[in-house]
Amino acid sequence: MMRIYQQGSALVKIFLCLLPGMPAVLKAQQTDTTRTRELREVAVSAPRGNKEVAPGQQLKGKELQRLGTQSVADALRYFSGIQVKDYGGIGGLKTVDVRSMGTNHTGVFFDGIELGNAQNGQVDLGKFSLENMEEISLYNGQKSSIFQPAKDYGSAGSIYLTSVKPRFEGGEQRHIKGTFKTGSFGLVNPSILWQEKISQRVSASFNAEWINANGRYKFRYQKEKGYDTTAIRKNSDINALRVEGGLHGILNGGEWNSRIYFYNSERGLPGFVVNNVFGHVDRQWDRNFFVQSSWRKDLSKRYSLMLNGKYAYDYTHYLAPDTVRYIENRYRQQEVYVSVANQYLLTSWWNLGLSGDFQWNKLDADLTNFSYPQRFTTLVALATSVNFNRFSAQASLLNTIMNEEVKKNAASPSHQELTPAVFVSWQPFAKPNITWRSFYKRIFRMPTFNDLYYTDIGNSNLKPEFATQYNTGLTWSHTFSGKILQELGLETDAYYNEVTNKIVAVPAASQFRWTMMNLGFVKIKGIDVKAKAVWQILKDCQLSTRVNYTFQDARDFTSQAESFYGHQIPYIPWHSGSLVLGGSYRDWDLNYSFLYTGERYDSKENIRDNYMQPWYTSDVTFTRSWKLNRTGFRCTAQVNNLFNQYYDVVLNYPMPGRNFKFILSVNI
Repeated sequence: MMRIYQQGSALVKIFLCLLPGMPAVLKAQQTDTTRTRELREVAVSAPRGNKEVAPGQQLKGKELQRLGTQSVADALRYFSGIQVKDYGGIGGLKTVDVRSMGTNHTGVFFDGIELGNAQNGQVDLGKFSLENMEEISLYNGQKSSIFQPAKDYGSAGSIYLTSVKPRFEGGEQRHIKGTFKTGSFGLVNPSILWQEKISQRVSASFNAEWINANGRYKFRYQKEKGYDTTAIRKNSDINALRVEGGLHGILNGGEWNSRIYFYNSERGLPGFVVNNVFGHVDRQWDRNFFVQSSWRKDLSKRYSLMLNGKYAYDYTHYLAPDTVRYIENRYRQQEVYVSVANQYLLTSWWNLGLSGDFQWNKLDADLTNFSYPQRFTTLVALATSVNFNRFSAQASLLNTIMNEEVKKNAASPSHQELTPAVFVSWQPFAKPNITWRSFYKRIFRMPTFNDLYYTDIGNSNLKPEFATQYNTGLTWSHTFSGKILQELGLETDAYYNEVTNKIVAVPAASQFRWTMMNLGFVKIKGIDVKAKAVWQILKDCQLSTRVNYTFQDARDFTSQAESFYGHQIPYIPWHSGSLVLGGSYRDWDLNYSFLYTGERYDSKENIRDNYMQPWYTSDVTFTRSWKLNRTGFRCTAQVNNLFNQYYDVVLNYPMPGRNFKFILSVNI
């Protein structure tokens, strides 16, 4: 409750700083302008927001702009503990692996709703541009909130993509931003972002982007005790159109938003380079569509409700030559998803959450003897959190039930799994600002439709693949007053993960015919270190730094009878890291970024023939911003792979050498 008294005839000014969506009722009664003014009681209600029990890694705003990366996958490389598998070229497939647990253990969420791919479990992050992206976040374990859909509890690691939401100052009705990119690989990449204020509570956004590139670049191919040649990477062209539209609304004590997404592309698949074979003619056509909505409201001072819904349709057309004829396949996926999340505030420090989700997936393909599977998934998550001044904790229990139906062959058995998670965070002293955090989580991932039903390869009796995670770490941050060094922060985490029943492909009766089996057991030990600092060199000159380092020891302990028992798993380096230096002086920005991936092996056996050398790249971005009347301009010149390093992220998929990009943006 609040009472405010003020003497005399001075004006009464009241500022209430509330969380987004927090409802407030204010009624004032003026008794006399020359007497004491009394305001009636102010009632404020809203569930208390949770502290970050396990802080994530974020890139947002100017940091994303400075990096000048082409896609979400390129930006994710600057997070610690993450490996991006890049199959080369501007349109090449790009997937992520968090802490060596496998791509399928990473959930990707777009504006709070998960992006799915029941066919192979992989989300191609190269399809998502940064032109309409406000923030990218990575959480190990799960996000530090119990007011979320049950799906958010269902991954070992989560990536959250947040699109730009319209924000208007007084008198503004619309924002228009046009961007044009060009450069190496024959790149032509225009885009437009339109934001419109419909009313005081409703706004709309529209974003469209077209990318066209021939994808050609020089690469170097070497063979030990053989030849060394430079060739041109071909069949890596791309022609893609992305269109997005959104509606955003504000409620009394809440908000809602709806989004529609369409992506259509044709691209060449350049394939691997081996035995002096550089040319491939494989083609792929993709058409992705989804529409989703989210609604959240605080229905009382203690109770909040959130509803989510989504429909998605994905079409893939693949064409490749065979020894005798062309292989041509078409795949069609459908997904329906609904979610209800509840949060109840028991006391000022204790919250309860209950979420229920349902998802339906269907896959059609023109393969011979295909099973035509459907999957019905029900998830229920019960969670609780406590928040004190310097201590926070969160616990959750996720119940997952999966049933499948097929038109042909045998269906996978039904599965039900209970998976727990516990997170704690403690700040021992008010100063220094040091926080200890730890978590335990056990989670699983179901086999994909390809694992279970791919003709002549799938195995419908596969068991779920489990991951067990342990993590402990410290964070420290300090702000300096009146110093050149203004901010300094340090985070370090040590973790241990186990992956059991890992799904692997093994030869069957013939080497030309493989099958999927539960064989794998992997132990992963690692350390992540993150540091950031901000310097104010001069009045108009600021310097920021961001450093990430990761050590990972990820070994295969499947069978002592195998020659690779105890060896580092493929493509996981022991050491990797990144450095980002950003400087700004008035209207000028300069950004330097460095990526390093240490030695690793491309196969299970850690022998000389499978050894892959370390690689590194340096990128430089130079930007000038200025205004003419009320129109803002931004011009960027970028040099990627400055020192022309020849390297492969994935063996025999060579990456581009030195390349250039020029960007012009106009804001109206």
